[in-house]
Amino acid sequence: MGSASSNRHPELLEGLDPEQRAAACAPRGPVCVLAGAGTGKTRTITHRIAYLVRSGHVSAGQVLAVTFTSRAAGELRTRLRGLGVEAAQARTFHAAALRQLRYFWPRVVGERQWDLIDGNKLRLVGQAANRLGLPTEVEMLRDLTSEIEWAKASLVGPDDYPAVVARLKRDIPEPAERIAELYRGYERTKNDAQLLDFDDLLLHTTAALEEHRAVADEFRERYRCFVVDEYQDVTPAQQRLLDAWLGGRDDLTVVGDANQTIYSFGGASPRPLLEFTRRFPEAAVVRLERDYRSTPQVVSLANRVIGAARGRPAGSRLELIGQRADGPEPRFAEYDDEPAEAAAAATRIRALLDDGVPASEIAVLYRVNAQSEAYEQALSEAGVPYLVRGGERFFQRQEIRQAISALRTAAADEPRGELVALCRRVLARVGLTEQPPAGGAARERWDALLALVEVAEELAGTVEDATLGRLVAELEQRAAAQHPPTVEGVTLASLHAAKGLEWDAVFLVGLADGTVPIQRADGDDEAVEEERRLFYVGVTRAREHLSLSWALSRHPDGRRNRRRSRFLYGLVPEDHPAARVAKSGKQTKFANSCRICARPLISTMEVKLGRCTKCPADVDEHLLDRLKEWRTERARELNVPAFVVFTDSTLVAIAEQRPTDSKALVGISGIGASKLQQFGDDVLAVVRDEASG
Repeated sequence: MGSASSNRHPELLEGLDPEQRAAACAPRGPVCVLAGAGTGKTRTITHRIAYLVRSGHVSAGQVLAVTFTSRAAGELRTRLRGLGVEAAQARTFHAAALRQLRYFWPRVVGERQWDLIDGNKLRLVGQAANRLGLPTEVEMLRDLTSEIEWAKASLVGPDDYPAVVARLKRDIPEPAERIAELYRGYERTKNDAQLLDFDDLLLHTTAALEEHRAVADEFRERYRCFVVDEYQDVTPAQQRLLDAWLGGRDDLTVVGDANQTIYSFGGASPRPLLEFTRRFPEAAVVRLERDYRSTPQVVSLANRVIGAARGRPAGSRLELIGQRADGPEPRFAEYDDEPAEAAAAATRIRALLDDGVPASEIAVLYRVNAQSEAYEQALSEAGVPYLVRGGERFFQRQEIRQAISALRTAAADEPRGELVALCRRVLARVGLTEQPPAGGAARERWDALLALVEVAEELAGTVEDATLGRLVAELEQRAAAQHPPTVEGVTLASLHAAKGLEWDAVFLVGLADGTVPIQRADGDDEAVEEERRLFYVGVTRAREHLSLSWALSRHPDGRRNRRRSRFLYGLVPEDHPAARVAKSGKQTKFANSCRICARPLISTMEVKLGRCTKCPADVDEHLLDRLKEWRTERARELNVPAFVVFTDSTLVAIAEQRPTDSKALVGISGIGASKLQQFGDDVLAVVRDEASG
């Protein structure tokens, strides 16, 4: 990586640590940057691009950097401009594909360019579903649409779909053959209307490059150097497009962290990152492990979270090293119910605000969006402003839809003038005043409209020819990608939506087994490990203050039948009150400890069995056979696969622990309230009958 060459432009290397500098100065060719959370990956890759350009290895216009969100792409462009590299392209995969497809369309198709679906995808899926007699409720249509998107991102066609989902044991909303029919019908309806969806952008651009030599030659002459951010989240469709871009060349820099792979449900896979050096044996590999984001206390906890992960290749292991000054220890707390947990979080947030922490630097993160309600109520009662993060929530607001419609109409007239001024003038027609109005609802509407102006300001600062049309396109892309602009207030967000963000203070809430990890992951070790990575992502969002909490019941008058997440065992200090569970009014036993040797249980299987894997099994084989017979009969009655009733591991746990009442049965991991209600009486009857026989 040549110290001589690294001395040619020392100004580009100032402020970089040794590993960042090694990545920035690596020669042209394949480079793999394994970058842990908070290690300065954006700084590293922008300095690498600038160094390659300033050193004459490549011209700025020959560089294409791709990432996964418009926000991240905008950050790359801003930083590159600050380094004097303005001609390099930094876009999302979809934005880059759209631009290329529009350019090559006349040559490849030779007809009128097809329009991009704009908000009516559910309607098209609904039309196809209605023809097949499938449910057309909005939530079902969203699930079916997501399944089609997964298939296209995974390069799975309608004919192959049933076999692939059966092999993967994928949890699907309708029978596979029916979804395959829907998939065909949707594609037919879309193509007849000459429309493209976002997945088509990748697939058609790839086809143009693979099937038209002249198109590929022109593209590859233009772009010589490629950088891919968040490479652990690449889908098969994106990887195939990247391969088509490369055309057998190897001038590729990838940046990623297998510890942060959390989108496999959408087709993403860390395999290309993990197998990069196998594909490119001569690749330079740089590991970024110095964490500049979080305090050593947060970093230590994060390392312990991911250190318990199973099945990760040794080469992908990154152990973060905190670079900041010491901060407070992470807080752990257990509550009787969710409202109490939410109220405590609101009280603590109010204290942080009083201490000078800005509301925009505080976040409450949860596993599923349905958990936000308790926190919205608690923060409202505490007088704390908040924003529920989620593109659908923001962009489906009436004033935002009206505003974008007004901007779209104005853009059609191609007005001249400075973008921000034009934007304000248009939004004034739908209620944006110079000064904020009084009143909660009116102020919330004003803040939302002002957020659109801030997007215009961001666009004007990063794009030379920033027009209203470009602004509308940016807003539509954000709506599709579910990345709304920031509105001042405490952020409420799911763990998935928090990826790529950071705050001074983070509250990880609802950390109960069955929620983190999510109940449907039980019985699938890979799914549980992805849930662990999701938890790790949540922990690494915090710069200084980190609070972790869970509740034993959903409602104040509910049964306290929950327990803290299995991911917390080994993290909560043993002398901490939250590390113990009450029994007969006494603090007598560590939760989730081995029923034989009393050691803490860590793995999914250990928690389910209630014992360490090293301790002797005590399976009643005859009972296990009876349980399997019962499961087969119930599965046949319900017309579902046997594992949908109970997995094999759950039946083994029942045959070992032989529960005699509902409390003992629900204490087995994988048996929640719905399973208890549906199958509890039957299972207990089998256990009791076997015991009496």
